[in-house]
Amino acid sequence: MDKQAFYNTLNSIPQFNNYGEKVTVVGATKTVNVETINYAAELGLLHVGENKVQELLEKYDNYPPCTLHFIGHLQTNKVKQVVGKVELIQSVDSKKLATEINKQAQKLGIVQQILIQVNISKEPQKHGFLPEEGLSSYQFIKELKHVKVRGFMAMLAKSENENKISALCLQMREIYDIIAKDDKCFNILSMGMSADFKIAVKNGSNMVRLGSYLFGKRN
Repeated sequence: MDKQAFYNTLNSIPQFNNYGEKVTVVGATKTVNVETINYAAELGLLHVGENKVQELLEKYDNYPPCTLHFIGHLQTNKVKQVVGKVELIQSVDSKKLATEINKQAQKLGIVQQILIQVNISKEPQKHGFLPEEGLSSYQFIKELKHVKVRGFMAMLAKSENENKISALCLQMREIYDIIAKDDKCFNILSMGMSADFKIAVKNGSNMVRLGSYLFGKRN
């Protein structure tokens, strides 16, 4: 990794969204080795997100001081391997998963912070609650005593049409704002990846998940 190039790339990301909210950058480190992650942290990357449980466990003892996220699809039978190890599980896509996270967090005597994943574009191959289920999923999960809902995470559709992406972002922001105005701890809208984060930030995202934009193409 070229030090100056990475630093310039990291600092090219907008610091604030169109609401004036600070944008948090999560480095999506699937297939990225711990040496590179530590180097990126030295250059200012404060948040790291892993997609795979096995990869998280393999790297766990060698992460730099950072805020660790789990951003990939999480199976219920692997929840106990993740709860308590990460600050934020971004990919809670079902009530069943939320309930299992609550169960495992209770065993550890902790409260696990999570985001509710919304399939905003309603793509059948993607996980997450449908947009119309966003509010009811929050109402259900917020009652779990060992889970703290911090916001929503959305996977946007792959498209070259900026207007289409913007419309999805604005729809997601509208759902988010309904809850955020009454729940001050509900303050994260994780939306936007390497291909579309600039559009997402222009349309209400305050957290982006960047892999290839920061680390180059994966093997």
